[in-house]
Amino acid sequence: MPPSKILNAHAKATTTNTISGVVTRRGLATRHTNSNINAPVQVQIQVQKSQPILFKDTRIKRKADASPLKDKVAKRSALGNITNAIGKTIGVQIHDTKRVTKKFAVNHQHIKTVGQTTNIVKPLDKILPKQDNHIHGKQKQSQQQHIARIKPSTKKEEDIKIEAQNKAVINLRRSVETEKSDESSLYVSALESLSEENAKRLSRTNKEQEKKTTAGNKQAVPPVQEESTAPTTRNPIPNRVLPAGVQWDFDVENWNDPYQVSHYAMDIFQYLKDRERLFPVTDYMERQVCLSRWMRALLVDWMVAVQESFELNHETLYLAVKLVDLYLTKVTVGKETLQLLGAASLFIASKYDERIPPMIEDFLYICDGAYNSKDLVRMEISILKVMDFDLGIPLSYRFLRRYARCAKVSMPTLTLARYILEYSLMDYATISLSDSKMAATALFIALQMKELGGWTPTLEYYTGYKLVDFKDVVLIVNENLLRKHKDALATVRNKYTHKIFFEVAKVPLKEHLDL
Repeated sequence: MPPSKILNAHAKATTTNTISGVVTRRGLATRHTNSNINAPVQVQIQVQKSQPILFKDTRIKRKADASPLKDKVAKRSALGNITNAIGKTIGVQIHDTKRVTKKFAVNHQHIKTVGQTTNIVKPLDKILPKQDNHIHGKQKQSQQQHIARIKPSTKKEEDIKIEAQNKAVINLRRSVETEKSDESSLYVSALESLSEENAKRLSRTNKEQEKKTTAGNKQAVPPVQEESTAPTTRNPIPNRVLPAGVQWDFDVENWNDPYQVSHYAMDIFQYLKDRERLFPVTDYMERQVCLSRWMRALLVDWMVAVQESFELNHETLYLAVKLVDLYLTKVTVGKETLQLLGAASLFIASKYDERIPPMIEDFLYICDGAYNSKDLVRMEISILKVMDFDLGIPLSYRFLRRYARCAKVSMPTLTLARYILEYSLMDYATISLSDSKMAATALFIALQMKELGGWTPTLEYYTGYKLVDFKDVVLIVNENLLRKHKDALATVRNKYTHKIFFEVAKVPLKEHLDL
């Protein structure tokens, strides 16, 4: 039940809000806690000591109205009592398990041939009350009569065994029904669901199976000739003719790996390159009266910090930045809603790429309470409508991973290319460039910085670009790297100076590239 109004008023009177937002030099809100956060707790304790408690604490765990007492409740066993209050409902005392099992073994020795019957009846024998001796004696006589009828039969030994088992099951079902009382109808064993007709069907099916096996052993099965002509694999490795200078066929080498999708990997990335024209980003800063390039760079730097703190995928970051640029291309945004746009873009991208996306409260927390849930949801709806609910945007990070794997680049070199590509997200001059060309540019600059050569025919084959096709993009990205680093935009550099990323941000740059 919700807390009463008296409790809410008391809590408001005794507690104060000590969390406040601070605007950093970057213009984005962060959170911090006051050092005197323990002071309201002391004031609350003093008030509680002086005033009598007039309300019920709702935080205490409620108990059921008819819950049993702790002293009279027995712990549950694995195959014993089904409920803790079983002794109360049936009104029977539970006897020692060892004695009951011994008596049961003596009284029902002929039932041991049937699988798992003793395990099912043991809990029933523990719980159910003992019947009168004359009833138990009648049951013994009826069971002995059934066994005596089977012995003089002239059938085969196997048929005799099957019928004996079936009759034992039926006898057990009848004996259990006689022993059961009206109060213990809660317990139903698996054997009670079997009827006499089902037992007869089981014996018939066993006989038919034996006849089929004997007939199959007599007739020899002829060998199938079609198996020799059938191919060993459904997807044989193709023999491709590669262009001159290409060192290896990466897709053929991983042809049998289902995670590489080598059968149509080239078609997938060609399809993504064709879709780039569907998501054009133009020079929108002239129409954005309240924004500037510096504010956009601050927003992207903050989004990188959020991606690192929430441990999101890199694809989530790239998709969120792309959503921001595409939204600003079509909609004019004020200065107050720029951070809300970045948070909503991350929220959408995380739900698209993450296995377990963060909750909406997490994104409201990183905005330091500047927006509420309604504001974030409205912005999310607005972004999706502007995008026409099409989030399959080609990302430069996906192209980079494909190019680096096909070229068999080492992990430090790939990480350096990722640093170059992620650092270029803050550069406004690259927003209108092709994502596939941006990936090729980042990989080429990384190879040059590592002194690993230039653009090889293998990279030309898998990327579909020659060096001349993205030469102007290389100049723009390299100029941004050589520009003096600003302290306010240090998140990406600090991220890639860590040992996890091989400290690639410390690799010396090259002023002149071999173009």
